[in-house]
Amino acid sequence: MKKKALTSGHYLIVQADFYAELAVAQRQGAVAELETAGASYDVISVPGALEIPAAIAMAATNSCPYDGFIALGCVIRGETTHYETVCTESSRGLMDLAIYRNLAIGNGILTVENTEQAWERADINRKDKGGDAARAALAMAALAKRYAEDKKLINDPKDNC
Repeated sequence: MKKKALTSGHYLIVQADFYAELAVAQRQGAVAELETAGASYDVISVPGALEIPAAIAMAATNSCPYDGFIALGCVIRGETTHYETVCTESSRGLMDLAIYRNLAIGNGILTVENTEQAWERADINRKDKGGDAARAALAMAALAKRYAEDKKLINDPKDNC
């Protein structure tokens, strides 16, 4: 059973098109969740998973119109160690943005062994990881909003928490 989305707002879906059909499937799940939440969204495409954190960083400027970000992509293990690099660095990049820039990010970058696993996770009628990433972004945006409102209520300059 899927939980109801926690907040609306305006979101950016950053979609890696290296596996274009999988990207479309993931985006369907994310869009369905955002629409259920009453949220608006923009979509941009980047070549692959490694480019997703940079695209989010570029979009998250001081005048950023987004309440959160949804990272969608897929990395399928190949014959070399490049898989580990792409998985680790794309994930680290997203986590760094979330922690150091306080961005609400739903990580929907699939890291799988083969195409069958990718489709199992991307398909909106199966594991729907695109929808999961949107729900995570919505939840983190709601949390950020809650903390921002709490801080306004407290307004204690000595409170550095």
